[in-house]
Amino acid sequence: MADDLFKALADPTRRIILDELTDRSGQTLFEICSRLSMKHQLGISRQGVSQHLAVLEAAGLVETRREGRYKFHDLNAAPLRQITERWRVPEPPGPEESTP
Repeated sequence: MADDLFKALADPTRRIILDELTDRSGQTLFEICSRLSMKHQLGISRQGVSQHLAVLEAAGLVETRREGRYKFHDLNAAPLRQITERWRVPEPPGPEESTP
């Protein structure tokens, strides 16, 4: 699972898609494509975006739901939390603790 997660995060376009879903979850493929084109000037096909979304979904970072003929994409940050729990970074000492 971690390999899929790191593979998904390695691509800059996929990170932009995650940023867009962070800004507004529940977007359709059309909405995501529009935002990538207008906001980020990315000339990527619908098929290309769909393939990126499939990688993100396989890694558990994107969940989909259907309502009628529309498919909505939602961000799932739980896999990212698992990484931070696995490799916790200790808190730096506070100012009162670091003075001799």
